[in-house]
Amino acid sequence: MTKKSDNFFQLLPQVGKEQSPLLTSAICQDTGWQLARRNFSRGRGICRFSTAVATEAPIAPNVEVAHTQLLIDGKLVDAASGKTFPTLDPRTGEVIAHVAEGDEEDINRAVAAARKAFDEGPWPKMTAYERSCIMFRMADIIEKNITELATLETWDNGKLYAQAAQIELPMIVRIIRYYAGWADKIHGLTVPADGPYHVQTLHEPIGVAGQIIPWNFPLLMLAWKIGPALATGNTVVLKTAEQTPLSAIFAAKLFLEAGLPPGVLNVISGFGPTAGAALARHMDVDKLAFTGSTITGKIILEMASKSNLKPVTLELGGKSPFIICEDADIDDAVEQAHFALFFNQGQCCCAGSRTFVHESVYDEFVAKAKARALKRVIGDPFKQGVEQGPQIDSEQYEKILKYIKSGVESGATLETGGGKCGTQGYYIQPTVFSNVQDDMLIAKEEIFGPVQSILKFKDINEVIKRANNSHYGLAAGVFTKSIDTANTLSRALKAGTVWVNCFDVFDAAIPFGGYKMSGQGREKGIYSLSNYLQVKAVVTSLKNPAWL
Repeated sequence: MTKKSDNFFQLLPQVGKEQSPLLTSAICQDTGWQLARRNFSRGRGICRFSTAVATEAPIAPNVEVAHTQLLIDGKLVDAASGKTFPTLDPRTGEVIAHVAEGDEEDINRAVAAARKAFDEGPWPKMTAYERSCIMFRMADIIEKNITELATLETWDNGKLYAQAAQIELPMIVRIIRYYAGWADKIHGLTVPADGPYHVQTLHEPIGVAGQIIPWNFPLLMLAWKIGPALATGNTVVLKTAEQTPLSAIFAAKLFLEAGLPPGVLNVISGFGPTAGAALARHMDVDKLAFTGSTITGKIILEMASKSNLKPVTLELGGKSPFIICEDADIDDAVEQAHFALFFNQGQCCCAGSRTFVHESVYDEFVAKAKARALKRVIGDPFKQGVEQGPQIDSEQYEKILKYIKSGVESGATLETGGGKCGTQGYYIQPTVFSNVQDDMLIAKEEIFGPVQSILKFKDINEVIKRANNSHYGLAAGVFTKSIDTANTLSRALKAGTVWVNCFDVFDAAIPFGGYKMSGQGREKGIYSLSNYLQVKAVVTSLKNPAWL
C-alpha cells in the first residue's frame, strides 16, 4: 500500500468528499496553498486586526453533546463524588456542557477495571489477529463519524473545523490502522547461546497503561497513545485534558461499538492535581505516558519514581529553531515559517518559534513575514476562509499577552499585532517580532501562541550553536538549496525531528519525540511499540542436541 506523508499546511485547504453543513462548497474549490494565500476580505465576521470577530453570533455547531460521563469498565458513569465541571467554548467563553469530574476514587475504579481486563479478560488472551481485527473496526467507526467528532473538537478546542475534519481525523484513522497492522507482527527472537541451551525472547504486554493527553490535539494524541498500547495487548486508563474532554469520551464510546471489550479502555475527565496525580502515582499502573508541558512532565516523572518506579514516556515542550539560509527560496520560506509558527493558533509543541534568518536576506524576510501576518484571517473556526481561531482558554490567552508585553519591554521590534482581537472569546492578533535576541524571554520560553520571533545570524557554525542553546530539543526546520548545508545542519541540531525544506510533515510511521527537556521515548512508528512491551528471556536446557 502506498503511504503518503501529511504536511498539515499542504492538506489544510483540501476538503474530502463528506462535508459538514458548516462548510460551504467554496472551500472545495481550493487546492494546494491557495486557501492560505488568498485574501479573504469578503468573509463576514472575520477579523483582520479589528473587533469584527464579535460583530455577529458564533455559528451554532450542528452536533449534540451526548456523552459527558466517565467511561469505566465499558459503562458511562458519573464521578463517584457526583461533581461536574464546565467545558467552555473558546470563541465566547460560554459553557458548552458540564462534564463528570473524575478524581482519585474514579481513577482507582478505572485502574481496577483495566487490571481485571488485563488479568482475566479476553484482550491479552486473544490472538494478535483478533486484536488487529477489532482495531481495524475501531478505525472504520471513527471514519464514519468524522463530521461529528470534528465538530466536537472544534467547538471544545477552537481549532479550525477544516483542520479537524480534513487533516486530523483522517490521520487518526490512519494511525489506528497502522497499529492494527502491527498487532500480529510483534514477536521475539531465538538467541544462540554458548552451551546446550535453547534461548528465546518473548515480547510481552506490560499491563495497565496510564495515559494523560493534552488539550491542543485531543483526539490525535489519544490515537498516538492508545494505538501502540492496544496493539501490544495492554489495557488503558486515559485521562483527558480538562479543557477538552468531549471528543475523547465520544470516540471511546464508539470503540466499544466496534467490539473493544469492557475495561480495555477507560476514559476519565478531570484535573491534573487530582485525577492526573492519582494516575501517575498509582501502584497498580504498570506504565505511564504523558504529553504536555515540561514542568508537569517533571512532576509526573517524580510521582512515577516515588510510587512503583513505573516506566514513563514523555512528550514535552519545545522551542524549535526554524533556520533560513542565505540561498533559500524566500517566498517559500516565509510561507513555511508562517505556518510553522501560527498553525493551530501557535498551540503546537513543535512550533517553529525561533525563526533564524541569515543576515543577507533578513530585511527581506522580515518585511514579507510581516505582510503575510497582516493577511492572516482570524475568526470563527467554523467559518470558511478563516485561518486562525481563538486560543484555548483565558489562562493561555493572558499568558500569551504577557509574553508579547515582555517582548516589547525587552527591546524587540513589534512589526505587527501584539494585542487582542475582538471583544469576546480568546482571539489574539498574529504577532511578529524582529530584532529578537537570544536572551529575551520570547526567544527562550515556550509561548504556545501566535507570536513569531525573528532572529538574525551570520554563518552556519553560529546558528548551530545558538539553535542548540536551549533546554528543549523537540524539532527543527532547515531551509536551504544546498544538500551539504542541509546535511550539516540536520546532523548538528540536537532535536528529535529535523524537517528540511518542509515543516510539520507527520506520518504514522515517522517517530516523534524530543532530546533534552523535550521528553523521553518516541511516539508513533515502530519505536513506540517498545514503550508498551517487556522482554523476557526463556532459557531451556537441551539434552543431547543435534546441533547448537
